[in-house]
Amino acid sequence: SPRAVPASSGSSVAGATTVGHAVPWSQILGQVGTGSLTDTVTRPSAGMRRAMARAAVGDDDYGEDPAVNELQRLAAGILGMEEALFVPTVTMANLIAVMCHCQRRGGQLLLGRDAHLHLYEHGGAAQVAGVHSQALPDLPDGTFNLDQLELTIREAHGSRYHLRPELICLENTHSSAGGRVLPLTYLQQVRGLADCYGLRVHMDGARLMNAAVAQDMEPAHITQHCDSVSLCFSKGLGAPAGAVLAGRREFVDEAWRARKLLGGGMRQAGVLAAAARVGLRHMEATLRRDHNNARRFAEGIQELNSPLCSINLKAVETNIVMVSIRGDWPSPAELCEQLRAVSEEEVAETGQAVSVLLFPWSARTVRAVWHHDVSARDTELAKNKLEFVARKCQEKLARGLWPTSPSAGGA
Repeated sequence: SPRAVPASSGSSVAGATTVGHAVPWSQILGQVGTGSLTDTVTRPSAGMRRAMARAAVGDDDYGEDPAVNELQRLAAGILGMEEALFVPTVTMANLIAVMCHCQRRGGQLLLGRDAHLHLYEHGGAAQVAGVHSQALPDLPDGTFNLDQLELTIREAHGSRYHLRPELICLENTHSSAGGRVLPLTYLQQVRGLADCYGLRVHMDGARLMNAAVAQDMEPAHITQHCDSVSLCFSKGLGAPAGAVLAGRREFVDEAWRARKLLGGGMRQAGVLAAAARVGLRHMEATLRRDHNNARRFAEGIQELNSPLCSINLKAVETNIVMVSIRGDWPSPAELCEQLRAVSEEEVAETGQAVSVLLFPWSARTVRAVWHHDVSARDTELAKNKLEFVARKCQEKLARGLWPTSPSAGGA
């Protein structure tokens, strides 16, 4: 939660130790041990904690938790679906969707090569559901080529040797593409292809509300093109845990059985549902502020005009900023380490000690993600820290003081 914290000698904040000066700190919290900046590190707000303490609860596995039941009704309405099911995580929601849409083993799932479901969910579609994933190349905006999608489907339909595609999975916003929003025309075209060949469409909507705010439209206007959708409460909405999977009534009935199989049937889950409802209530103001802060940070990088890093402002659509790193040194990992570290030199020159935790996303990219604990002031401090680090790196390069074996890439 990046807010100004008074520093004292020997104190430690998120792995960064102060230099012993009574100066303001700003921390953009990442996951301890990884240095990752993401919107999963939010702390429940005071309003969420009050709602959790007051929540009426029951046994959700028996359908008797009033807070969960109300959240499911609310979420289904927002998403334009008949029903919704509360689950611990979007990873589980996505797996359940695959299990319910692809009922026969050996079915095929079509998705993007950089999709979260494909890269970061431990192959659950194969390990648990017995479903084969056909990964298509992602375009820079998080879509994939529709001609290639149709060709892949048509080839499978015309051959006894191909697996039968049953499901198309989309991700909105698209994390690996930098929080890009899937255009409505694209969603309509995917829906048309799916209908033509008898496939279903599932949307990994972990950050769907970011897409809705960015497009200034109701979430249901986006999800009308899908058979099912998942939604995460513990990212931009700021709840401590929880997600929903929504779709038609028959689909959700089957999803309940799959949730039971996977061990996702929680008991007095109303304390979590209560926090999620608060997140939904404040989502538009919260996410719009996150988007604005991310945009300001990206504009600051562009104004910096540093030979070390650059930004594609057109790609900054929501709360994620992908910073491109130029040259052989510093690498993304080295740049992130310098942004995290503080020094006497920094305090002497700037009057502040600021530790910024970002993530070395790829060999040439650093990722930053905004959330409700990151203020406009924190954003300004992070921008200034990047400017300071870039200037110091340039000075070292000019004097030939960079490492003798420059690193060519990040984590």
